[in-house]
Amino acid sequence: MYFDAAVHKCVIVVDNTLGLGHAVNAVSVIGVSLGRSVEGLVGPDLQSSDEVNYPGVIYAPLPILRSSSDHLQELHKKALLDNEIHSMPFSALAQSCKTYEEYEARICEADSSGIELVALGLVGPQKSISKLTGNLSLFK
Repeated sequence: MYFDAAVHKCVIVVDNTLGLGHAVNAVSVIGVSLGRSVEGLVGPDLQSSDEVNYPGVIYAPLPILRSSSDHLQELHKKALLDNEIHSMPFSALAQSCKTYEEYEARICEADSSGIELVALGLVGPQKSISKLTGNLSLFK
């Protein structure tokens, strides 16, 4: 997917029962993954007048929203049915692992129906993303 800020919207939805530390962890992991997987989401590096480099940032606002765990699963299922939406799920399983190798071993043995999501990144057409998430409140 190629991100166009005039056409697309991105959000991250977090399970509203997560504590602040786990929520911040989930959002940061999804943010890094979205930056890597969605072309054009992050702008180029910039320099200040005194030539200090500032890394590129996201081209559009990135609201962090809250939802119930059940609704997160439902959002993910709906997003998977829409070819224009890029979804980035983050699971409780991933959050419980100490190493990537542990995560790899455990996720490969799990059936997706049994994987609990704690957060979900969504990128897609503004109207589609708003339809899915417009009723959710900001994570505060």
